[in-house]
Amino acid sequence: MGFGLICMVHSKLRKVGTVTRKSRVTIPAKIRSEYSFKKGSKVGFVETEGGVLLIPVRSLRELRGSLKSHEKVMRQAIRELEREHREEARL
Repeated sequence: MGFGLICMVHSKLRKVGTVTRKSRVTIPAKIRSEYSFKKGSKVGFVETEGGVLLIPVRSLRELRGSLKSHEKVMRQAIRELEREHREEARL
């Protein structure tokens, strides 16, 4: 899932934060809520040609179980990879 807060002037700008003189940025409440930012949450900054993206950085503990809803697809993908490896090994 991509993060919706874009730190640049853009036609699809959703919310605006303000940079303080201490270089801190306040993330709007709706964005904090939508992306589960809490005190101490880590964020990453990704530079792109068009600006800077702010993305949540999740710990392994927070990610635990997040793929449970995709378990069937993941198991199928693993089976396909195993089958491909066996076929390549026969060559």
